[in-house]
Amino acid sequence: MHKFSRWFLVLSLVVVPAFAQRTIGPVEVTADTQAIPVRVSSDSPELNALALQAFGVHGRYRLVASGFSHDIRFAPAGATAVRVDITRSNGTPVHSETVNGTTLRHALLRAADVAVERTNGLGLRGFFAAKLAFIGERTGRKEVYTSDLFFGEVRQITRDNAHAFGPRWSPDGTRLLYTSYYKSGFPDIFQIDLNTYQRTTFVSFRGTNSGATFSPDGQRVAMVLSGEGNPEIYVSDAQGRNVSRRTRTDAVEASPSFSPDGARLVFTSDAAGGPQLYIMATAGGSMQRVPTNISRYCTEPDWSRANPNKIAFTARIGSGFQIAVHDFGKGASAQVSRAPFDGVEPAWLADGRHLVFTVRDRSSSRLHILDTETGRSVPISPANFGSVMQAAIWQP
Repeated sequence: MHKFSRWFLVLSLVVVPAFAQRTIGPVEVTADTQAIPVRVSSDSPELNALALQAFGVHGRYRLVASGFSHDIRFAPAGATAVRVDITRSNGTPVHSETVNGTTLRHALLRAADVAVERTNGLGLRGFFAAKLAFIGERTGRKEVYTSDLFFGEVRQITRDNAHAFGPRWSPDGTRLLYTSYYKSGFPDIFQIDLNTYQRTTFVSFRGTNSGATFSPDGQRVAMVLSGEGNPEIYVSDAQGRNVSRRTRTDAVEASPSFSPDGARLVFTSDAAGGPQLYIMATAGGSMQRVPTNISRYCTEPDWSRANPNKIAFTARIGSGFQIAVHDFGKGASAQVSRAPFDGVEPAWLADGRHLVFTVRDRSSSRLHILDTETGRSVPISPANFGSVMQAAIWQP
């Protein structure tokens, strides 16, 4: 079996048998002693439930009924608008705003982001209005879906009846790239227009075609192709043309991710004998190994757009996998998840503190939000939805 295939199968199938029968629920590790106590409410039961769910996953906040520093209230202001009113505990007004959305639910999440930005005290950006693209097995096949961050407004995007993986958003949120065995029976990269649902072939070369991801400006796409031998990193324009090879090794490369400015790529390579993280200029040049020093098996990097110093990745820890973060500012890597099963496939949210990742046991997988500062993770995909994995995040 090809080494690239082995990596994919290991990350898809590895388990921690001792926990195989337990429910994948919240993981509490440490509390943020600086968390802001807030009261969050709405007279609308629907908005109240969603607002409590949103602030309940945010590590910067602690939901309380009394003794709060801020009182955050949401109210419907039309079919697709929500008003947010924020006051201090002494009644002093902080901010009021009516926020529009595509639906009432979307407007609430956008209004909650306004509340975060007005109250967190650290300059953190809100992330509640993010959109997810993910792989779900609801139909018995791995298909591409989209939803909001809390699994509302779920849409099934593909009906390929073939194995699909690795969805990635275009920066404007109108398109998805993904890999599928559709038609040819071999992994090719496809693009879907989310307005028309029209699918087009992005690249289909001999060998494996996978790992496609847009640059932050949407002008380039990095991907992994094996048509010339080993799986290597290539870069094309936004239409899948002018494909140019970047790496030239005897190793296997995988999982490219652009830096926030688009000038560099981080990716996985086993040039050192096992999967590790490497960085190179997007235009090409030499590879430099990221000094993770936390595991002999590091893969699936995602470069934070909010904090260029941080790269999240999957690391083999003990007999399973966990999420780790390398901080260039500190020159060190640290394990940030404590999943009772495997934690894999990290994707940063907009604030640079939280991310979405897959928590997996022997028979199922769910998406969680992880606070990388406290290690607390909370499931966001419903257990009755079936197995969900490989989340990608879009937020304007």
